[in-house]
Amino acid sequence: MNLLRTARYTTPLPLLLRKMSSAVPKTPIKFGPFEVTQQVFLQTPHSFAVVNLKPLLPGHVLVCPLSPHRRLTDLTTPELTDLFTTVQRVQRMLARHYFPQTSHPGANTPEDGSFNLAVQDGAEAGQTVPHVHVHVIPRIRNATAKETSPGGGDELYVRMASEEGNIGGALWDWERRPKPGGAFPPIEESERKARRMEEMVEEARLYRNLLEGMDGER
Repeated sequence: MNLLRTARYTTPLPLLLRKMSSAVPKTPIKFGPFEVTQQVFLQTPHSFAVVNLKPLLPGHVLVCPLSPHRRLTDLTTPELTDLFTTVQRVQRMLARHYFPQTSHPGANTPEDGSFNLAVQDGAEAGQTVPHVHVHVIPRIRNATAKETSPGGGDELYVRMASEEGNIGGALWDWERRPKPGGAFPPIEESERKARRMEEMVEEARLYRNLLEGMDGER
């Protein structure tokens, strides 16, 4: 579908930004069957952003539609537009916090580093919580960035498809735990520990404060 042709049915970008809220949600928000209200740091008319229970790298967060759609193709045009507008907003916030200072402190942009953006669209692609979510992962130069040697792969994608990236596994009971997948060969690291709720709440508070300082910006 051509989004440009359907733009008249969506919320204008300046108005959409005004409708974004970094306050603690007043109503419960669920990621699949799990309530994640305390971990949410940004809510929009159709989406929310939440800190990760088992981040692969510092700053690894998720952006999800408020409606519990299982597949990306289930989203309406307004929901899809809102989802990726929220992804951009989150990228700009994470860039300010994680990427090295430029000559203009506080003006860091996504171009001051790199990001992995990923959607595991369905169980066969490694999705373990049946709720669409976009992984947003900052790659910090000289710290968590991929080596730039030509022809090299990125270990992060192997980790994302392994037990280490099994978001649902830490939420479901072990007996019903979905199996990670989507990569070959798999790397099983079932001993990787999920974070404490207090740690996730504190991270969400940090991101909310950063977003509040960006109010009015694109």
